[in-house]
Amino acid sequence: MSPFPRALPTPEHPDPRDAPALRWGVLGPGVIAADFTTALHRHTTQRVVAVGSRDAARAAAFAARHGVARAHGSYEELVADPGLDVVYVATPTSEHTAHALLAIAAGRHVLVEKPLARTAVEGVAIRAAAEARGVLALEAMKTLYLPHLQVLRRLLADGAIGEVRSAAAALGMPTPFDARTRLFDPALGGGVALDIGVYPVAFVHAVAGDIERVAARGTRAPSGVDDDIDAELTHAAGVRSRVTATWRRAVDGGAIVQGSRARVVLGAPFHNLAPLTLSDPAGSTIAFDERRWPGREGMAFEAAALARWVEIDDRAAVRTAGDASLAVLRVLDRIRDCVGAASADGTDFGNRLSKSSSPG
Repeated sequence: MSPFPRALPTPEHPDPRDAPALRWGVLGPGVIAADFTTALHRHTTQRVVAVGSRDAARAAAFAARHGVARAHGSYEELVADPGLDVVYVATPTSEHTAHALLAIAAGRHVLVEKPLARTAVEGVAIRAAAEARGVLALEAMKTLYLPHLQVLRRLLADGAIGEVRSAAAALGMPTPFDARTRLFDPALGGGVALDIGVYPVAFVHAVAGDIERVAARGTRAPSGVDDDIDAELTHAAGVRSRVTATWRRAVDGGAIVQGSRARVVLGAPFHNLAPLTLSDPAGSTIAFDERRWPGREGMAFEAAALARWVEIDDRAAVRTAGDASLAVLRVLDRIRDCVGAASADGTDFGNRLSKSSSPG
């Protein structure tokens, strides 16, 4: 057995400024698009050079606020802009598939805000279209590209943790019901599973592998969308994990990986830049902490990852990332099935209240 490490491995890509300087178009000038643009401009050499909205005035206001050169009064005009390398899809979840397909048809690489789509079926359609058109399509799952997750992946690969025995992750806070917001609107792809539950599921999938069985329980908001979920997942390797996402209660917001040799704890909120602590049963402890930027500015790392893959046309890396995104969507489908959540995509989650199911 190898001794407890004296130092943690370093991230493979610690600085998003080392990525190629691509030219981005933002499709949908909302809050998340503003945060993405801020992160890109502050922490990379890349630039948002165009923004598109159905409302020309909104596009112009966004462009003026963020120093963006061109504003387009339609999404079609945006994706046709000849000065773009990549389009970032930042519209509500219900529109992700249509807008990703629009950009792909125009020959643009796409980064689609998480979740990639409302369902795995829609996610498959996005990937198929991208591969047929010869462009790269990636889900904006920033967590998987952050420095502490890069360190965790190396710890897993190096065997420092040993065999993964269990994992857990949770996110949530009390959020008052408001039928007017996208969070609680089934027509906009609302619900806690798709909004923040995607992070814990993506995390446990990354550390423990494919998920074969889902047992979930939860509650629904008055609008019918899920607002509190707990799920126990069984992975193909026999590992069990637990994920929680809620708008009804406060949770610690951290994540844990228990291995046969050591344990890793990620501080809260684990899906942003967060501290990582490795410890063993003998009491040895070592930590990694690079909380250098606030909250969503970690989105710079996802943009940098896609830029590197675009530069070398690394379709294998994007396909591997896409496999993970689709696997997570299948699990979210099953969780929503178990909870009986309302959906706007035609999937009848509400009439199937089984407590356990296998991802299809």
